[in-house]
Amino acid sequence: MFNVYVFDLDGTLLDTLQDLANSVNYALRQHGMPEHSIDDIRRFVGNGVRLLMERAVPDGARNPQFEAAFATFRQHYMQHSLDTTRPYDGIPELIHELKARGCQMAVVSNKMMAATQELVRHFFPDIPVAIGEHEAAGIRKKPAPDTVFEALRQLGIIHHPSSIIHQTSDIVYVGDSDVDIETARNSGLPCISVLWGFRSRDFLLAHGATTFAERPADILR
Repeated sequence: MFNVYVFDLDGTLLDTLQDLANSVNYALRQHGMPEHSIDDIRRFVGNGVRLLMERAVPDGARNPQFEAAFATFRQHYMQHSLDTTRPYDGIPELIHELKARGCQMAVVSNKMMAATQELVRHFFPDIPVAIGEHEAAGIRKKPAPDTVFEALRQLGIIHHPSSIIHQTSDIVYVGDSDVDIETARNSGLPCISVLWGFRSRDFLLAHGATTFAERPADILR
């Protein structure tokens, strides 16, 4: 049992895939580009919304219409991020139990900061800290450890990244992807890889996963 839980958001706490796919395909339609299947979008997510759109748009950022399509996606997603998004079964109960046990919790995501904070406030008001992508503030997105360190700083767990080495037995990172495994490693933290998200067990094993949760209650053990 750990005292501090740092969670990824998409594919870990929330099933956001359909809303992401809807916004990607809306942007592609608006700019005359071919749409993608839900399985395509599943493969594209994990490295932030800009890379999501680079993977979805033909020729990526080299496409003359890329910036316009990206802007359309961002605007549409901010208006529709709650259309179908829901917590995975068992997640609300997990969060409630962790709070009851006196554990501290935070969310770190490569999703846009505004969307990350809105979703966490809406679904998980018991989680006080939510950090999204905002590199303009000098905080690099995952797999860099910056968002993890910032979340722990806001929780009052650490005052400087170097102090984390004395507390790794108390803190765990929970995510669903290879990016999350690398983020935990870069942060000096153990990682629990969940199996209900956007990546398979075999994929996670191939990327260095060592500890798995088949359902949210497993995280308590």
